[in-house]
Amino acid sequence: MFLSTLVLSALSLFPLVLGQSSSGHGRYTSSVPFTDAALGDGIQSIVSTLNNGPNRTHVLSKPIYGVNLGTWLVFEPWMSPGEWESMGGQVCDDCSTCRASEWSLATYLGQEKTNEVFTQHWETWFTQTEVDEMVRLQLNTVRIPLGFWIVEGIVDRSHEPYAQGGLQQLIRGLEMLKAANIAVILDHHALPGVATPLQMFAGNCTTIVEFYTDYNYQRAITWAAVMTYLSHVHPAFSTVFAIEAVNEPIMDFTQTPDYGRYQTDFVVAVRAVEIALGIVCDTSVLTNTTLWQDPIVTQGLEAAVPIIIELTLELGLELPLLESFLPPFNFGGLSSLLNGRAAECLATNFMNRDWQYSNDPSDPVANPADAAKGPQVYDNHLYFCYGGVAPEATADSYLETICTIQRTQQSAAIGDAPMFYGEWSLCTNFDSNNTFLQQWSDSQKLIYGQSAGWIFWSLKMANDSTSAPIQWSYIDAVAAGVMTEDPAAFFNPDICAPYTS
Repeated sequence: MFLSTLVLSALSLFPLVLGQSSSGHGRYTSSVPFTDAALGDGIQSIVSTLNNGPNRTHVLSKPIYGVNLGTWLVFEPWMSPGEWESMGGQVCDDCSTCRASEWSLATYLGQEKTNEVFTQHWETWFTQTEVDEMVRLQLNTVRIPLGFWIVEGIVDRSHEPYAQGGLQQLIRGLEMLKAANIAVILDHHALPGVATPLQMFAGNCTTIVEFYTDYNYQRAITWAAVMTYLSHVHPAFSTVFAIEAVNEPIMDFTQTPDYGRYQTDFVVAVRAVEIALGIVCDTSVLTNTTLWQDPIVTQGLEAAVPIIIELTLELGLELPLLESFLPPFNFGGLSSLLNGRAAECLATNFMNRDWQYSNDPSDPVANPADAAKGPQVYDNHLYFCYGGVAPEATADSYLETICTIQRTQQSAAIGDAPMFYGEWSLCTNFDSNNTFLQQWSDSQKLIYGQSAGWIFWSLKMANDSTSAPIQWSYIDAVAAGVMTEDPAAFFNPDICAPYTS
């Protein structure tokens, strides 16, 4: 109990310093007598460390050439329908009407069988073979879509029967990626309560969207705190450089109540855990006490404490060193726990502001740049095949649109930089041949290269998918000759000249 109190005191440091009470529904409370003098000493100590010590901000030092690990830890049945059916799932046009999501399949199978079939999938979908392919193709970054259920302590088993054991699989994958020196973005792809309706990637394909509530925001904060802790402490996580808060929230901002508030809370939660580990990249997190007054943050961090303790024991990390959390806030006392990233802050990551829109002048879209405390990067997704981007479904319209698009510049103008294109593909909504797909890959790479880089969706997909593998699978696209083996190369580097001259 004493050790637990120390951990809670550190993770929820400033709410307790300010005299805020426990939320009342956690197992841990604090009786440590924090004082203003101790707080002042702590701030002075950490400012000195920031100015003179090892703490520093992660920077994107080279262009991102990456892929998503689609359908690995968040299964999207359209990408591997045969395997999905062999697991007991179904394939249908409307994924809400059959077993076409992880939630619906797990509900049907029950926990034991769910664990069995998903473990088999996890162990075979992503192996050393895939990592070797990434190395051969000179890719330097991977974005890993994750479900909230990978942090099992936030799952409500009464109605969320998702597969167990995913964290161990993530660690297995991260160990291989670390050995290959491939940088990693941990993407919170499937949020608690469902963040986007009628999508397989949401974990539950349903019209009922409940993420945008205090309860599920708090669970997402707990998720972020746990993943931040592991990213700094577990050796396998040492090439993780960013954690993405939400994948593709609903585009209509008016349907995402308090999402701007959640953006701020997410950043504060990540930085709070880093402060507890002796890492500070923005001293305003220490001095702006209003940041610590939102119960979503305080309750989310409090709920993370027992989960962190349990995982620390389960994963064989150095729990006894957590006693360094004693006042007067020796923030650097846990530096020996760090996994080798030299006390760099993680980059917080959001879809850029222009992912959303608002037709209500009284409720403008929140800019995640306003929430930034320390390093932050921005994500944009662009798929032409769903319509609404190019004026016409023709090759020339696609090329003219992509070659003149200004998304990178517009994002930078509102402070959402550096930005990368975290999802894109070669899909089209017209019949296209390989000659055009070469042009299509060149033009997208050229334009996305104006940003911090690009991450293709996806590394691989099954050959029995109803969507053309060479348009969605990086491995298949290179093998078919519609993408260059060198991600920095082009078939025609002047592909956009006719549209920009």
